[in-house]
Amino acid sequence: MPTLYLATFACDVTPPLGHPLCGGWIAPARAIDDPLQARGVVLLGMGAPIVLCAVDWCGLRNEAHRAWCQALAKAAHTTSDRVAVHCVHPHDAPFADTHAEKLIQAAKAPTSLDLSFFSRAVAATAKSLADSLGATQRFTHIGIGQGKVEQVASNRRVVVDGKVKYTRTSATRDPQARAEPEGLIDPWLKTLSFWNDRQPLAALHYYATHPMSHYGQGRVSCDFCGLARDRRAAEEKKVFQVYFTGCAGNITAGKYNDGDPKNRTVLRDRIHAGMVAAWKATERHALDSFHWRIEPFRFAARREASFSEAESQKLLNDAKAPTARRNNAAFQLAWLARLSRPIDLTCLDLGPAQVLHLPGEPFIEYQLAAQQIRKDRFVCVAGYGDDGPGYLPTDIAYQEGGYEPTVALAAPCEKPLRQTLGKLLKG
Repeated sequence: MPTLYLATFACDVTPPLGHPLCGGWIAPARAIDDPLQARGVVLLGMGAPIVLCAVDWCGLRNEAHRAWCQALAKAAHTTSDRVAVHCVHPHDAPFADTHAEKLIQAAKAPTSLDLSFFSRAVAATAKSLADSLGATQRFTHIGIGQGKVEQVASNRRVVVDGKVKYTRTSATRDPQARAEPEGLIDPWLKTLSFWNDRQPLAALHYYATHPMSHYGQGRVSCDFCGLARDRRAAEEKKVFQVYFTGCAGNITAGKYNDGDPKNRTVLRDRIHAGMVAAWKATERHALDSFHWRIEPFRFAARREASFSEAESQKLLNDAKAPTARRNNAAFQLAWLARLSRPIDLTCLDLGPAQVLHLPGEPFIEYQLAAQQIRKDRFVCVAGYGDDGPGYLPTDIAYQEGGYEPTVALAAPCEKPLRQTLGKLLKG
């Protein structure tokens, strides 16, 4: 019987003042309200190590995501397809696509990313991981528990008669939009923990919502989900805490948040209450092995002319176009340049629990589908891995309209994506 080990690592990845936030779409960093972190665990004892890492950044796309995976893989003495790197997705944080940034610089457009800072953040996180391997701890059990989160998540898309009537952004001020029903969400925050007999070592939390209370004023923050995680870390000093955002592509706090800065604390406390409830509900299960499954998935490009290479290049080169549109064009070009390289979808199988790792900003329907596929397992889902494709809507969403299908970079893919989820979860 193999002996299983766990290492934990954390690294400050806060950008310097003046750094672009959210890919240059909003005001750059003018103040640091909260430090940003990269936090993760390394699992050892079943072949090459496995790395799970959550970064308090808005997104990692294409070559930027690949750079993180390769650096952490080298530090952990494993391969990059056994590394899952995900973003928590606060917006007052960096958004990284290194290929796009090089295109932006070539076009002399306003920068989206400081490439030297990016390299330093990746290297520092890799070093923290490497250093953690000198202090591994044996684990014998996993814990699983869930807590219901009240008045945080709401579906962003209010559909009436087959069309989107309201789009509830993270901060929704329209009282009529906020008065609409909560819509399709997953109300449960799931906590997966690792134990050495009766001693808890680490807790990994999973919940699906855009994690923004307010943003856009240049005040760097891990926002309410990161703050809830940090509060748990202060309460349980011997238990390492990590937070992953689930399939939140069409989920925000908009029904319960009008953007008042005071709501950051309110939303933090509601997430924290879910974490506490999940911890109290945790049941331990002995574990003597785990398995890692990989399914490469190839996305297709959008066929509309506005998503073409020619139109994107034209827009990027237009010095009179708004910065956000020029940067979007660069992200589209970077996406087209990597389409031949599939994205690895992965699953960590821990027996009673399974953890599914997805790219982009998946709709909540994919998380709920995964749970239905394995009703007999405790299924946790992390979205916001390689964010190259951007939003991953359901097929019907393209007919309903709304924000997400207008900016999604990949063509509709619901059927093959659901089939791939089944392969991963069923083994």
